[in-house]
Amino acid sequence: MGWVKDALKELSETGRCEIRPQGGSMKGRIESDQLVTIVKIKTEEIEDVAFVKWKGNYLLHIIKEIKEEEVLIGNNLGKINGWIPLRDVVGKVVKVEE
Repeated sequence: MGWVKDALKELSETGRCEIRPQGGSMKGRIESDQLVTIVKIKTEEIEDVAFVKWKGNYLLHIIKEIKEEEVLIGNNLGKINGWIPLRDVVGKVVKVEE
């Protein structure tokens, strides 16, 4: 996934990135190849759609619930992936364009 590598690099360098992710798990909210803007965030700013680390990879998913030091993530098709540590939330989606 080239977009993941680009996103991680830009976020670490500038705190912001624009990427065109591929995939269908967020269909209806983020379509494959749409322009998505992600910003680095503080723990207390976690909400809505986030860029997260999941099982050794990175993806865009919805924050379903926040509990103490964990967040529950899922996709836009109704699947719940599971709980991840807050530290694995890398950024949040702030804009989605064509």
